[in-house]
Amino acid sequence: MSTRITACRSSPDRLSADQFTTSAIAGEPEVVEDEASNKAGRASISAAWSSLKSAVTLVRAFQEPDGSVRLTPDTPSDALTSGAETVVDRALLDDLVTKIASSLRELAFEFAHDALYLEASAVDFERWASEGYAIPDFLDSLTAFHPEHHRVDGLRHVVVFPMFTQNGSTERLFEAVAVEVIWPDFVAELEAGDYSNALFVPIRFLDFTAGYDTNSAVLFPETVAMRAIPAFTWGAIFADREAARFRLVVREAAEITRLELPAAAHELLDDQKLAEETFVMWDLIHDRTHMRGDLPFDPFMIKQRMPYFLYTLEELRCDLTAFREAVRIEREAVLPAHTLETAHRVQFAIIFDRIFRFALTGSRVRNYDGLGGQLLFAWLHQHRVLHWTDTRLTIDWPEVADVVIALGAAIDELYWRSIDRPKVAHWLAAYELVSATVTPNPASAWAKGPDALPLDGPPRGLTDAVLPDEFPLSMFYEALNKKMSGVIESTAGITGLDAR
Repeated sequence: MSTRITACRSSPDRLSADQFTTSAIAGEPEVVEDEASNKAGRASISAAWSSLKSAVTLVRAFQEPDGSVRLTPDTPSDALTSGAETVVDRALLDDLVTKIASSLRELAFEFAHDALYLEASAVDFERWASEGYAIPDFLDSLTAFHPEHHRVDGLRHVVVFPMFTQNGSTERLFEAVAVEVIWPDFVAELEAGDYSNALFVPIRFLDFTAGYDTNSAVLFPETVAMRAIPAFTWGAIFADREAARFRLVVREAAEITRLELPAAAHELLDDQKLAEETFVMWDLIHDRTHMRGDLPFDPFMIKQRMPYFLYTLEELRCDLTAFREAVRIEREAVLPAHTLETAHRVQFAIIFDRIFRFALTGSRVRNYDGLGGQLLFAWLHQHRVLHWTDTRLTIDWPEVADVVIALGAAIDELYWRSIDRPKVAHWLAAYELVSATVTPNPASAWAKGPDALPLDGPPRGLTDAVLPDEFPLSMFYEALNKKMSGVIESTAGITGLDAR
């Protein structure tokens, strides 16, 4: 899932429920649907949004990878080229920024709950223009945006930042995205109880610029171009995209492998709304697990150079914690029926998304989420609750939960032992855990053991010794990938609107 929310800061001006309900109703724009937007699976938010999106799209065409624009007085104002050498007349860019700022201020009237942010964004655009279109700095508007204060089901936001999109582009171009919050009552009750996560903001797409016509399913503040790093107070995840691609991929995988799905799994594939709620519950628990538990002194998700299989274990640890808690909620049976049913569906979502979509998505270069899917599949197979017999996949569902929880416990034990180990020893123990279940590349130096590794040098040498595809796909996955690659690739840019 590749998500991370790691810090929280309360705000003294947080609106009360009564204050917010009044302003949200007064400021909520009407969604206008037209034939073109329906065909594209997108919602037309308002005329101001359309104006904003078109202007941002044009500005993107002129930006360098770092977000700046190269200006020249000799280029005709209607010149548009592509690539790193793009140049543009300043008058044209000034007009576009004026249009963007005007649209943002118009949207501030329509989206009253985000008025301070939208005004700050307009000012940031104007300052970017006045300073000559250098590398953009949107710290002021970023710190004015607080969707975590307004977790109300169906509430809409319009967001514009110079940013890169995870699993999309690494270039910090402007992205404009219109979203709405997914916050059903049962999730609010979970978050107010044992699963507090004040930063977590689950959302769905309404419309977006080209950077989100990709696999990216997150909106994170740390991806924004800014002059300083503030305390991050929110992290948003597009549950509708996660649910939509899950439904498409798992339906295809089940047909190819002739896997007979339980009734609750069929519900996930047949109902986008139920699938979105399921992913919100999964994400809520997954994201709060980062930075919690018996962690190494340097938490894995603080960006640092290390073997990619360590990121595999961190992401899988969080997923398996969500799985374990979903099992606990279902078995204790003290929460409302809909929560129990969703907890049951979370278990299917985690298993199927991991073993079908995660394992086969993306390249084979340091694909830590892919390795997590491979590890879960192999663990289930080697513990004899998953079977591939007579070219049919079967799963012994009554025994699955305890086997999955056991893998989570093994990772938790690795983490607990880590504070008593040197870093290199911890890395070796982590590799041993993974390689005991997933067969390494025969050419691997790591697979030959400590005597084949540069243990007397800096840790970087150990990281460099990890092969780009340290754990190749098994024969099962090689065969499945040939049949699944097309449908997985087709999910790029998908949204819940497309899947309904």
